[in-house]
Amino acid sequence: MKPSEQTTQQIERFLKKIAQKFPTNDETSVLTDIHVRVSQESGEMLAFDDDDNEITRCVVEQWIGNNDEDFYDSVERILNNVMNASAKAIENLGILKPYSFVLENDEKENIAELFIADDDTVIIGKDLMEGLDKDLDTFLSDLLKEE
Repeated sequence: MKPSEQTTQQIERFLKKIAQKFPTNDETSVLTDIHVRVSQESGEMLAFDDDDNEITRCVVEQWIGNNDEDFYDSVERILNNVMNASAKAIENLGILKPYSFVLENDEKENIAELFIADDDTVIIGKDLMEGLDKDLDTFLSDLLKEE
């Protein structure tokens, strides 16, 4: 699915609204994640804090009633591209770092980590823990060999 110009603008406004709720100042919020929930049926995109309080919402008309099997993969790709273009605005929110934007479905199931911001690191569209299982298995294996 290729995003329309209207879709891109709606997502940009959505991200700006989040940034407006968490301006950079002396008092940082203690959030760890911003949960972005997208409904395949209604096209609604909502942002929630860790306590499930709504931050903002919008309806992406292009997504209404979209029954594509790869809907969430497409949404993830679109959100990654828009977040990459809007990185300056969302990497310096008034939120205690590290924090991340997490894509979820209607059932609040984690689909992907879209954006992770830390003091020196910003990761857009890649899983921070990618390959962690393999690294831990190798570490444990090496540790057991030493005994």
